[in-house]
Amino acid sequence: MKILVTGANGMVARAVAEYCRSSNDEVIALDRRSLDISSRNSVVEIVGRNTPDAIINCAAFTDVDGAESNEIAAYAANSEGPANLAAAAKACGAKFVTISTDYVFDGTFDGFYTEDDTPAPLGVYAKTKYDGELRAAREDPDSVIVRSGWIYGHGGTNFLSVIPELLKAGKYITAISDSFGTPTFAGDLARRLRELAASDIRGVVHVTNAGEGSTYYGVACEIADLLGIERSCITPISDADLKRPAPRPHSSKLATKRLAELGFDELPDWRDALARFVKA
Repeated sequence: MKILVTGANGMVARAVAEYCRSSNDEVIALDRRSLDISSRNSVVEIVGRNTPDAIINCAAFTDVDGAESNEIAAYAANSEGPANLAAAAKACGAKFVTISTDYVFDGTFDGFYTEDDTPAPLGVYAKTKYDGELRAAREDPDSVIVRSGWIYGHGGTNFLSVIPELLKAGKYITAISDSFGTPTFAGDLARRLRELAASDIRGVVHVTNAGEGSTYYGVACEIADLLGIERSCITPISDADLKRPAPRPHSSKLATKRLAELGFDELPDWRDALARFVKA
């Protein structure tokens, strides 16, 4: 397949490009300088020139707190972008796959959210991502909207991604112990995104590693165990202690119900994925 990957400098896009190349795909990986997804004209021109078989959109405004004071930029990347790419994909007959977020849910449910549950986004970031879901589906009903969450991986700069290096450097860290989610390894997510790009599936699907989910503190402790480091260097804190600008769901665990019904295998348990990440 010829696959166009957006957001090329990001952690997930790099994992997607690497996996697709290992599958002998022709990969066109474009960063923001090469493709501004918020510009309809630019998207139509570049997608039309490259004629991909599939587009996997990994570009996004991911600063959850920053979105509260930069709403225009967040909507441009997270709503306009997917809509533009979906329209261009439909025009050239390409499969469109875009990444959304577990934050589309408000977190008032303690169980696992499925694709059947109604989104109720809290902050600006979450609202822009949900708006992007709706607009992509309107532009191209064959789009695949992939909700995932707590994504970490090699080269990532988010908290989960940097915990191993912090602990190996002898740092003492704090980690939230009262927010719950489903950790997802970018390498495993990349494989599933490639599979979806080659499928005839459409609509919303959830993609995370299997398992019962965890807290940030739970993941940090698991990493410490894998590294042979005492858990005493990790202090549990409450989400409220951080006093962050953007509201976040208390629990955003995702169930991969729809893909299971469609016959897809579960991704490996999150502890297995974490061990592969830490030991790589």
